[in-house]
Amino acid sequence: SFKNQVMAPLKVGIIGVGRIGQCHCASIASVPTKAKISMICDIYEPALIKVQEMYNIPAITKDPMELINSPDVDAVVICSPTDQHATQIIESAKAGKFIFCEKPISLSLEIIDDVLNKINEANALCFVAFQRRFDPHFMRLKKAVSEGQAGDIHMVHIVSRDPSPPPIAYVKVSGGLHNDMAVHDFDMARHLIGSEVVEVFCKGSCRVDPAIKVEGNDIDTSLVVLTFENGVVATIDNCRKASYGYDQRIEIFGSKGMVQMDNAYGNNCTVSDQSSVRKDLPYSFFMDRYADAYRNEMIAFVDCCSSEEKKAPVGVNDGRAAYIIGKAAKESMETGMPVKI
Repeated sequence: SFKNQVMAPLKVGIIGVGRIGQCHCASIASVPTKAKISMICDIYEPALIKVQEMYNIPAITKDPMELINSPDVDAVVICSPTDQHATQIIESAKAGKFIFCEKPISLSLEIIDDVLNKINEANALCFVAFQRRFDPHFMRLKKAVSEGQAGDIHMVHIVSRDPSPPPIAYVKVSGGLHNDMAVHDFDMARHLIGSEVVEVFCKGSCRVDPAIKVEGNDIDTSLVVLTFENGVVATIDNCRKASYGYDQRIEIFGSKGMVQMDNAYGNNCTVSDQSSVRKDLPYSFFMDRYADAYRNEMIAFVDCCSSEEKKAPVGVNDGRAAYIIGKAAKESMETGMPVKI
């Protein structure tokens, strides 16, 4: 049965203490009155011991099921490899736990639908990690749109380019650019526009590294046009490499005006002299660019576990919708035709 009441602080168990798992450890440690880490799990023992010592965590295990079924765990944070996500979500729901899962839920629609059914059957809270929704810049953008400051939205342009491509070994198992990288932009487009996508058209190519195509069977550069049920058209421009750093910009154009979000920088210093006016490059690592977002996201999860509604602000349905858009983008790119959803 799903827990109705949990007394603060929430007891959190984390499966996977790699880079993102450690990031979530730091976020939880920053709000000790709201939550504490009661157990961590990883197959790599040196990481387990290091993180346990760093955050003074009472229990460690190499077995995810031990963590999921532990009476000392109220909420399970899943940061394991993608192919383990679905099983761990389902088992956590059966055990009556609150659930936080890194994206993607799965790279199979059939499995995502099974997870959705099991979550609904258990009446479980499952929060899916689309951290950009909790970034202060994106939140301000959403606020302006929700308050009607741009009026009726006509068009949305999203630019999302990484500083450098991931290793080829990662590309091979990532699910492809559209379901690994662009999936964040598909979610953000839905979140900002407040409507569902009905058609997807995509052009993509390999412009950065031939190995991404030859060895990874993927692309590194993509332009997607999304048509929404409410008539809004959005373009999403992705590339695996921008030589100048993380390029994350959005423009929303409507009947009353325009709302824009520019890149985030490590500092706001500008140097002016007789030869030029210049400033430092934007952030070059996603963990730096989205540090606030990751912290805000985890605190939002902790807060919704203790709220009366017990409802996740972003859930499996959102993960499913973004996955379907990614799948359609790949199909459109391969066929050269728009794909209806």
